[in-house]
Amino acid sequence: MAKAGYSIVTGGAVALSAATAKSVLGVKSHANFGLDLKKFKVGFDGVTASAVPVLVELCYATFATNSPGTASTSVTPAQIYGRSVTVGATAAKTWTTEPTVLTVVQEWLLSPNGGLVFYDFPLGDTPDSAVSEGFVIRCTAPAIVSVRASMEFERC
Repeated sequence: MAKAGYSIVTGGAVALSAATAKSVLGVKSHANFGLDLKKFKVGFDGVTASAVPVLVELCYATFATNSPGTASTSVTPAQIYGRSVTVGATAAKTWTTEPTVLTVVQEWLLSPNGGLVFYDFPLGDTPDSAVSEGFVIRCTAPAIVSVRASMEFERC
């Protein structure tokens, strides 16, 4: 089967409040297919070298509540390769009320002082979602800072 790849981005800085978890970017698959998460990027705009690191979490999301577009700002996935097909997936950024149910798949600390991570999953190690579920990047910063993020995924 031919693959089709898509990208979503925050498209601007997402403000984090001190000591408050915030889902900054997420994607939910269609009822007919799952998603294969290929890569993601997260970067902060902090300027204080002594700032305490931000907890960044990659979460699997069932979206039992607050699917993309509910308590969040919708984002349009852009097709970046493959046969031209309707995306079917929905995406959003900057949730005001956290989606549920979130299960942390990976977590790490990253400096808000211009900290940046690019992660490209190795071939065969990409996490995938069930139908109507997906992934979220969530950040918890000890102090106010802004973040930008992106995700790339395929239909599966």
